[in-house]
Amino acid sequence: MTALSLTASGCVVVHGEREVLPATTRAEAAEALKEFTAAYNAADKAYDSSLDADRTTGALADIDGARLKAGKVNNPDGNPSHAPLELTDAKFTIPAKAGWPRWFLADTAANKGGDVRWLLVFTRDALDDPWEVAYLTLVSPDDVPEFKTDKDGWAETVPANSTDVAVAPGELSQKYATYLKDGGAGFAEGPHTTGWRDTRKQKSVRPGLATQYIDEPLVNGDYAPLALRTADGGALVFFTTRHFEKQTAAAGATVPTPNADVLALTSGEIRQSLTMEFVSNEVALDPADGPVEVLGRIQGLTSAKGE
Repeated sequence: MTALSLTASGCVVVHGEREVLPATTRAEAAEALKEFTAAYNAADKAYDSSLDADRTTGALADIDGARLKAGKVNNPDGNPSHAPLELTDAKFTIPAKAGWPRWFLADTAANKGGDVRWLLVFTRDALDDPWEVAYLTLVSPDDVPEFKTDKDGWAETVPANSTDVAVAPGELSQKYATYLKDGGAGFAEGPHTTGWRDTRKQKSVRPGLATQYIDEPLVNGDYAPLALRTADGGALVFFTTRHFEKQTAAAGATVPTPNADVLALTSGEIRQSLTMEFVSNEVALDPADGPVEVLGRIQGLTSAKGE
């Protein structure tokens, strides 16, 4: 396949807002993955989020930045259990599209997490910007769909307002937040839908401790959903949500003492209640017709407040 250099022609720079072009070349995508992995490992080893700040954005930046912050509080000299992440067997799905952001998907194996596939969505807002990972989710190899591609192998994006899938990608974050609160139809059964709702229900009835949940969509800027057309006419959608969990102890009781990582991100004094804020990034199969299947979800605590 003939590689298309995004910087080789002046017309790309001049007409990039309206000309349909591949987001990058496969060689450049491989280099972006290599640079991300190196930065991620450096940050993890030192527990220093500044070392990969220019390689992460959106949901991943929130989730991993908080993890590194907590790690630094509890281990000022760095991560004593650091083991370098190795991403191998990379498969790149690169869409051709007009305008910004440009983005692509890397589907890799890893030396952590067993045989799951690591799906990393790289994005950038200008030619001079570095590639940053906005979404990172882990899914079963059997759950990675086949994507629609043109004769040159370039993939197709699905617009946020698309009406030819079960849920428009731009509405999926809100629909998911509403589903977690109220249940109902629209989502297939699974660990991230019915399973998560069941887990919450069990936690909310513990004697002496009331647990409340609030779920919110995150859809703007670096949290915007990104979707690829699948070969069957549906879409694989990456999206973000925010969640609050408030634990309130009954009179005479106390909130269970959280672990050291939670305490490192907690402001205020935990007396009667603890409110935890989480950011979650999801990947879902959004079919042309039928329920949406949430394939994977990575969630991280970003802050907490004791009262």
